[in-house]
Amino acid sequence: MEMQLVCSCRCRVPPVGAGGVSRRIRIGSARVKRKAVTAMRAVVQRVASASVEVEGRIVSEIGPGLLVLVGIHDSDSDADADYICRKVLNMRLFPNESSGKAWDHSVMQKNYQVLLVSQFTLYGFLKGNKPDFHVAMAPQRAKPFYASLVDRFRNAYNSDAIRDGVFGAMMKVNLVNDGPVTMQLDSQSPKNAVDAAES
Repeated sequence: MEMQLVCSCRCRVPPVGAGGVSRRIRIGSARVKRKAVTAMRAVVQRVASASVEVEGRIVSEIGPGLLVLVGIHDSDSDADADYICRKVLNMRLFPNESSGKAWDHSVMQKNYQVLLVSQFTLYGFLKGNKPDFHVAMAPQRAKPFYASLVDRFRNAYNSDAIRDGVFGAMMKVNLVNDGPVTMQLDSQSPKNAVDAAES
C-alpha cells in the first residue's frame, strides 16, 4: 500500500512502498518511512591521471582510466562485489576514435588502468549537521571484503592494470577528471537487479 503525506508547509512527501529496509523521518507532526539504500556503492570517475598519497608518499598512481571510490554497506555480499566489478569494467565511458562515438569503449577495451579506493564516507548521512556512518560495514569485516573486491578486479582484467589505496589510512587522492565524467553505481537498485539478471 502506498501513502502520501502533506505536511503543514504543503510540501509533498514521495510515496513509500512496501518491502526493503527503511528508517523513519519526522515531517511536522507526521512520521513516514523512507527506504534506505542497502547496496555496495561506487563513484566512478574517468580520469586522465590519478594517484593516492599516504603520509607524504605516493602509494598508487595510474594514467588514463578510472578512479573508483568504493563504499561497502554492512549488508553487502559477494553478489554485490561481483556486480560492481563487472559493471565498472564494462561501463562504456570512453570514446571510440575510429567510429567517432563518444560513449563506446570500456576501460578494458582501451587497455587503461583502474584505481580502487575504499571510501566508507559514501555511506554517511547527516544527523543534524554531524555525519553518521553506522550503515557502513565495520572495518574488521570490511578490510578482507574490500581485499576480495580488489582480487575480483585483478582476476577479471589485467592484474597489473588494477591499483588500490591503503585501507583505513588517511589518504590524499589526486585526480585529473577527464570530461569531467563521474557516475554513481549501486549494486542493488531495482534497475540494476533487472540488468544483472539479463546479462
